[in-house]
Amino acid sequence: MNPRQLAPLFSVILFAGILAWVMNTAWNAQASDIAWTDFKHKVEAGEFDAVRISETEAHGRVKGSATGTPQWVTAHRVSGETELLPLAEKHGLEVRAEGVGCSALDSAMLFLVASAIGVTAFVLFRRDPGRGVATFGRSQAKLVPEEGTGITFDDVAGVEEAALELREIVAFLKTPDKFTTLGGRPPKGVLLVGPPGTGKTLLARAVAGEAGCPFLSISGSDFVEMFVGVGAARVRDLFRTAIAHAPCIVFIDELDAVGKTRGAGGPGGNDEREQTLNQLLVEMDGFDNRRGIIVMAATNRPEILDPALLRPGRFDRQVQVDRPDLAARIKILQVHAKKVKLAPGLNLEEVAQLTPGFAGADLANALNEAALLGARRDAESISMADVKEAIERVAFGLEKKSMRLSPQDKKVTAFHECGHAIVGAASKGGGPVTKITIIPRGFALGYTQYLPEERYSQTRSDLLDLITRLYGGRAAEEIVFGDVSVGAQDDIRRATDIARRMVTVWGMSKTLGPVDYASERQTAFGYAVSDAGARSPDTAEVIEREVRSILERCHSRAVSILLDHRALLDEMSNNLIEKEVLDGDPMKAFLARVDLATSLSDPPTDEYPMPKEEP
Repeated sequence: MNPRQLAPLFSVILFAGILAWVMNTAWNAQASDIAWTDFKHKVEAGEFDAVRISETEAHGRVKGSATGTPQWVTAHRVSGETELLPLAEKHGLEVRAEGVGCSALDSAMLFLVASAIGVTAFVLFRRDPGRGVATFGRSQAKLVPEEGTGITFDDVAGVEEAALELREIVAFLKTPDKFTTLGGRPPKGVLLVGPPGTGKTLLARAVAGEAGCPFLSISGSDFVEMFVGVGAARVRDLFRTAIAHAPCIVFIDELDAVGKTRGAGGPGGNDEREQTLNQLLVEMDGFDNRRGIIVMAATNRPEILDPALLRPGRFDRQVQVDRPDLAARIKILQVHAKKVKLAPGLNLEEVAQLTPGFAGADLANALNEAALLGARRDAESISMADVKEAIERVAFGLEKKSMRLSPQDKKVTAFHECGHAIVGAASKGGGPVTKITIIPRGFALGYTQYLPEERYSQTRSDLLDLITRLYGGRAAEEIVFGDVSVGAQDDIRRATDIARRMVTVWGMSKTLGPVDYASERQTAFGYAVSDAGARSPDTAEVIEREVRSILERCHSRAVSILLDHRALLDEMSNNLIEKEVLDGDPMKAFLARVDLATSLSDPPTDEYPMPKEEP
């Protein structure tokens, strides 16, 4: 070790010595010195309740201080003095031959303990420099070198449009002169926007892998600390590192953690986060990306980002990464299927049809769960039964085989689920029923599984069919038992939400007309922004009447369908109670006997006239 390396160790030992001296001084400061004669007078006056006598000192504890912090009075003994001990015994004081101060041995022990603490901290800081105070301002970004991330666009499936946009970024990083010769400049920043699990982070790593350049990755939450100024310092250090490794890609995951709109929290907000955002804005606006530095970021909450981040010159380009459709899900499954052993003849297209609404992460999780299920039964490959069980586990939760339903609960659940299936089969929308079960899974005592169509738009008739299907379970309970259970709670909530949106958002009420009365505005990914107070009390009353009218008419339609198929409802439910699961050909045979119901007719336009405004 050279002297420069030993300097921190000497500093630690010096600090330990000072700490031991301070502790020793504080310990000894509990006693105050007085003259020997004054000490004897206090003993005679009964001011002490205990005395400690050593060879050189005497210590008296002030009476009444023993219950709190003891207060001691110290006097240095006169050579050859022997009167104190008999005097203390005469007044009935507790006498011990020891002191209350810190002895030389105690001082040495304090020094050794403090030194051990300091040396331990020194060793830890040398082993992990990131723990040092001086490193708070350093960026926490992880650097993947030029060899690349090991991920290319071949590893990313189902997002062809997004990948096409990002290939231009790869081309710029490889051949920047091709773009700059015409006077153009590449985008400084690319923002990946989409729901969770759709592959935004994977796309960013694929860009770095294709370009063969360093990849700096950091989370938005890594910038902000409790110490003021640390976030801004880390932003500066991040861009210094990027310049040193140019050309490279800087990727900020979960940008909304640091890029939230400034001032949104009102007075007393997080000033440190705003300072960090300000520094990020300055750095993005100031660096020259002709050096080959591209800033990429990902978020699933674009509506809360500060507008200054999204202006041209910072994040010039936004790339939408949506949930995959049927064709995209097949391609994603083909990518993940390379990592597992599938049984011969397993149809990935059928798996894709069973997973509507699944993101890429959900599909990967389902195949992984299927592999685990196959391993449990010591299988050599994954069967279709494993995949279906895994999909149900991901979508609905773990099967509760140990949960035993009472005969009455099983009967109510069976009629409830068969009611959903029959009403769904009688409606045009919603897709075919694929499975009915009364085996508890997750929070549900049973469920009816549908195979919905891949559609991007729904008509008013489609929504009314959906609400009618949701009321099928409750309608079956009313018809068969003359009573209702709590099992329709989620059905009612979803039906009410659809009806309210029909009236207030989508303009599907002929009474209220095509007007936006929403009290909550929904973003692309379901995050609501409050807009309360935008409508009058009279209008709110009409809205509630319209919503109630839609729900009551759909409920009545569900009851009517089940009354027309009462014999089928009984037969199908009894079969389900016996077998607990209905799928395949037996279920298709039951539902083939269901007649298609007519669509709901619109209510009269003057059923709920708008109130007249007060002059």
